Amino acid sequence: MNKINKYLLPFAAVLLAVYVALWLMSSVAGWFPGGSYLDVIRWAGEICLIAYALKRNNLTIWIFTSMLIGAEVGLYFPEVAANGKILGKIFLRCIKTIIAPLLFGTLVVGIAGHSDLKQVGRMGLKALLYFEVVTTIALIIGLAVVNITKPGEGFIKPEQIHEEVIPVSAKTWQDHIIEIFPENIAKSVSEGFILQVVIFSILFGIGLAMVKKEKRQVMLSFCDSLSEVMFKFTNIVMLFAPFAVGGAIAYTVSTMGMNIFLPLAKLVGSLYLGLVIFVLGVLLPIALVVKVPIKKFLNAISEPVSIAFATASSESALPRAIEEMERIGVPPKIVGFVLPTGYSFNLDGTTLYLSLASIFVAQVAGVQLTISQQIMICLTLMLTSKGVAGVARASMVILAATVSQFDLPMWPVYLIMAVDVVMDMGRTAVNIIGNCLATVVIAKWEGEFNPRANNEKILEVNEF
Repeated sequence: MNKINKYLLPFAAVLLAVYVALWLMSSVAGWFPGGSYLDVIRWAGEICLIAYALKRNNLTIWIFTSMLIGAEVGLYFPEVAANGKILGKIFLRCIKTIIAPLLFGTLVVGIAGHSDLKQVGRMGLKALLYFEVVTTIALIIGLAVVNITKPGEGFIKPEQIHEEVIPVSAKTWQDHIIEIFPENIAKSVSEGFILQVVIFSILFGIGLAMVKKEKRQVMLSFCDSLSEVMFKFTNIVMLFAPFAVGGAIAYTVSTMGMNIFLPLAKLVGSLYLGLVIFVLGVLLPIALVVKVPIKKFLNAISEPVSIAFATASSESALPRAIEEMERIGVPPKIVGFVLPTGYSFNLDGTTLYLSLASIFVAQVAGVQLTISQQIMICLTLMLTSKGVAGVARASMVILAATVSQFDLPMWPVYLIMAVDVVMDMGRTAVNIIGNCLATVVIAKWEGEFNPRANNEKILEVNEF
């Protein structure tokens, strides 16, 4: 029986891969006639996957399984799937209630509990330097991939395009600097400005560290208890994750369909190719150079990444990512500072996507951009892409603003909107991978990474 369970997952993956390949050949290339045998292969693969999920009873596996079930519901029962978005919205609303108090409690305890104020400034400089170098490489990779694959060449403008209004007013660098600092912490929490919450928490922690020890102990105990409670709160909410993920995927598949997606498959494929190159060619070498325990790290990020991929939301994965990074040995004060800050300054997947999508727009419109013009676009994106986390469709707004600034036509942007959800899933997952790795890198840089730390905050939720 154990051997059967061991091979259930690989067997299910092979069957589903064969189904996808045959389906593409029959529906796109016309090489294979479609038929009921394809359904038999698909159902066999899905039954094996569900049986494996039931046997393992692991949250990450259930999330991936629910993604598949959700896609089936969205494809074959679109009327039912139309209501799936409700589950995803409920899940995201619950997650958003966790983020601010969790960050506040973790950062205040990390700073005031150790009173090492010099480390906060040193850590901030190191983090910003790392973020800028890695995101610049991501922009370059996106630029290289789109120039090699040329997904926009030969594209014929459809007769009708759903031209949704996109605000194109680009913010200046002064606006970005100003928006880092909160004017009202309640407003920052309610509107989801993560970086403002981080800044407030850091200043509060510094102020608390300057208070005499006997007077700050009460507040420290409160913040420590607050963070512990929010971790438990996260565990409860995560039990709902498979249902939310399945509902979100079902809604996406039912509303998007395949008619618009197939002509844009080359663009989607180019983005995922660039993301894979970035992960394997940049993030993996960084992990190897700083001697990150790869297997332990992959196990830790599997659940946050799967949640981010399925929901296309970085916020949904943040609480779990904080827990997992602490569990593998990163000190809470580093996790609480680096991970949320990375949400504004280290969006690797988003920056790669923006450079690729900008050149795609020019290719579709038949505009030949010189190398110097493409570099100027990348330099613009390097500044404007900061601070997009937590803002709905912010990457699309930045893309529209960049296209407008360089006098490119807007109609190709509307094409991209048709498959933006599919691309958002991939780039959000890479954002999470990059930020989780950054916390380990900074911890190593500070000499405080302890992979043998016995942190029991993770829990029970991985196994129901």
